[in-house]
Amino acid sequence: MKINVKPVPAGERRPKPQDESKLGFGKLYSDHMFTAQWSADAGWHDAAVGKFEPLSLSPATLCLHYGQMIFEGLKAYRAEGEVVNLFRPQMNWQRFNASAQRLDMAAVEQPLWDEAIRTLVELDHEWVPRSPGASLYIRPTMLATEPYIGLKSSGSFLFFIITGPVGAYYPEGFNPVRIVVEERYSRAGPGGLGAAKTAANYAASLLAEKEASQRGFTQVLWLDAAERKYVEEVGSMNILFKISGKVVTPPLGGTILAGVTRDSVLQLLRSWNVPAEERRISIEEVADAHRNGTLEEVFGAGTAAVISPVGLLQYRGQDMTVADGKTGPLARKLFDELTGIQWGRRPDAFNWIQQVPTGQKPVAVSRAAR
Repeated sequence: MKINVKPVPAGERRPKPQDESKLGFGKLYSDHMFTAQWSADAGWHDAAVGKFEPLSLSPATLCLHYGQMIFEGLKAYRAEGEVVNLFRPQMNWQRFNASAQRLDMAAVEQPLWDEAIRTLVELDHEWVPRSPGASLYIRPTMLATEPYIGLKSSGSFLFFIITGPVGAYYPEGFNPVRIVVEERYSRAGPGGLGAAKTAANYAASLLAEKEASQRGFTQVLWLDAAERKYVEEVGSMNILFKISGKVVTPPLGGTILAGVTRDSVLQLLRSWNVPAEERRISIEEVADAHRNGTLEEVFGAGTAAVISPVGLLQYRGQDMTVADGKTGPLARKLFDELTGIQWGRRPDAFNWIQQVPTGQKPVAVSRAAR
């Protein structure tokens, strides 16, 4: 599908941030956005890249009343030689379509996905930060757009993508975070929306996270909805435990998100011959490991934070300090390896990186030089 590109005139473009150390997360947006429409009779059509601007929707639009909407999150990284790297965008495309299927929405073909992201990033490549640790966040979204007051699947959809420069997701940066185990509220049950990256999935977590923040915690750790016994995930990332030399993370079973970073971590661990298991793990098993001294590290994995070490877990009012409240060596190694691959400083042995042209000739970097 041809994408109609209408660059914003130079005089109408936003000023770019001068101090990239103060980017924050999700506060700044680039000049352009991608949009495409879907209807049952025409499929995807009217693909365009133009000015970042408000959407125009009927107050009766289905997504506003029944939550039929999905999104994704990935990043672009500025590497050596003005090359811009994308990290495993095909996995985000696969997950986007899995979410679409669960919410009875239109699938996006991979060529459209790839071309939309590449066109948008190439046009706004000057928004990709040059500072260490900063990147360009990419947010693909799909909304049900049919105006109708009544519970049904929409007959039309809007697919759009916006971008913006970001720094660290958490205020702590790569320093250990404090997490509280949530026992009162439930986020996702079997057969529900836990594995879909949809607005309703995250709306269910907001009150618990607000209350946790008011108590001095960075995030909440969710337990399964059926028994409130087994660990699932943190609100914005998957969770992993290193116990007696072995890494354990909850399995994908329909109630947690299939994280791109989670999958990357597991592949790296296995390539390093670090034992790693995907299995159910109860919060009591974690507490027992803390009591007997075998809980060596806890860390989260997600696109926003990459790797986030956990320095403290609170469960039923009892604090469990992990690794003396410091960043563990495995979390550090994973963070360094993943960010090294993303920014092109380390070998990409798994072929995870896709490069986007920026109007300048890419500089080939040998694996040894990286």
